[in-house]
Amino acid sequence: MTFIRFYTLEIIVFTAGAAVMILELTGTRIVAPYFGTSIFVWTGLIGVILGSLSIGYWWGGKISVREANFKTFSSILFGGALLIALASFLSPIALLFMQKAVPDIRIGSVIAATLLFAPASILLGMVSPYAVRLKMKDVEHSGTTVGNLYALSTIGSIVGTFLAGFFLIPLLGSTKILFFTSTLLMGASFWGYSKGVSVIKIGIFLELIFLIFAFDKVMSFFSSQALIDVDTAYNRVFIFDSIEPVTKRPIKVMSTYFPQWESAVFLDRDDDLVVEYLKFFRLAGHFKPGLDSALLIGGAGFSYPKDFLKKNPNASMDVVEIDPGLTELAKQYFGLEENPRLEIYHEDGRTFLNRGGKKYGAILIDAFKAVQSAPYQLTTAEAVKKMHEMLEDDGVLLINIISSIEGIKGKFFRAEYRTVKSVFPYVYVIPVTNHDDGNAVQNLLLVALKSEKGALFQSKNPEFNNYLSHLWKKEVLSDMPLLTDDFAPVDNYVLAALKND
Repeated sequence: MTFIRFYTLEIIVFTAGAAVMILELTGTRIVAPYFGTSIFVWTGLIGVILGSLSIGYWWGGKISVREANFKTFSSILFGGALLIALASFLSPIALLFMQKAVPDIRIGSVIAATLLFAPASILLGMVSPYAVRLKMKDVEHSGTTVGNLYALSTIGSIVGTFLAGFFLIPLLGSTKILFFTSTLLMGASFWGYSKGVSVIKIGIFLELIFLIFAFDKVMSFFSSQALIDVDTAYNRVFIFDSIEPVTKRPIKVMSTYFPQWESAVFLDRDDDLVVEYLKFFRLAGHFKPGLDSALLIGGAGFSYPKDFLKKNPNASMDVVEIDPGLTELAKQYFGLEENPRLEIYHEDGRTFLNRGGKKYGAILIDAFKAVQSAPYQLTTAEAVKKMHEMLEDDGVLLINIISSIEGIKGKFFRAEYRTVKSVFPYVYVIPVTNHDDGNAVQNLLLVALKSEKGALFQSKNPEFNNYLSHLWKKEVLSDMPLLTDDFAPVDNYVLAALKND
């Protein structure tokens, strides 16, 4: 115990360093449902945190020169802890407002990160330089003291990174993690200066501990839509009940980005697909008659795999879903059941394609669900060539893309269209909603045939005929460069669209 007390400052500096990285990684999960997970969001958050820490280093060093004492040191820690807790409470309101008020995701994410995470980061940045001043005994050993404390802070950041990424986020969820981090820092504050602990501070501390263990019950009590908020290893997922606007039937919805839906299922009877664009995937059976095997990249709530197996009783499907947490949620809330004709692989779609080895009658890509965070590694010519190799000779590739066809909002689509067309002999576009409006941002079905024979756009199946009638018959401009592993500025193309919404 004496040893621990002797190294109080070192342990507190280590803890503050861990808290910084926990805050940064958790911040990406908090921002993601509103601004996506593109490179712009990561850049904004990292830049804000680093800038805030720099201010904290400067400020902490400056005030420590005048008079360094453990009371002020404890107040800095408590203030940082309190600001982290406040960020967790204010984040839904602030982010929803910023999402609506600032259409540019770069500016919006930077402002949001500044409002929510900069104040706490500044105070956490003050910890190390202030601790140096408290620890400093003489000038002769100053270099050693500074080096040791900053090394401990960095080691703490490393531990915080692995702790948050590997354990805390999938175990606790974003809000609980912030409460946990806040209580940890408050405990360090009390330890650093126990004489300054007031009844109010103890009350706040105990309240946060309560919320860590009772947060789920508290939220379910106040939630009018039975909102389920879950953090998986890859996503922050919201599941809630709603009403399908056309049929007025009750549905359960999965979302990882507001206001878009990842998946939905009817609650009265699971007899049809809720999301319209998924019905267009049924055209795989038209373009590949006798379809007996299919690969789907992007499972989410597994609405389409269930539909595919029901519509094609003699066929099998492999589903690649990077997030095993989504699969578990699909089993729990969306009626996914074990099926010998359904094989699920939990890995990145690109690594699955790179490994190859199997042939499919149809490959369906449903991984571009959020326009703000399209996985670029699946958009490139190298990825498309892998898809081509894994198709049977008369196989079909269907890709769902959220975009317009024409204008600045269609940059991503036209780049992907040209990329697919560089590999496949026949490529068609089927808009889901407005099949005559090239400027409308909507779900677009990109259909590519491996066969040298073109497709027929008539069917004896009335449902297929309805979907086929949406065929885009105008020219698609070839004004965008090919997407490659070396050059795929997908985020930039998407940003151009979002800025003009």
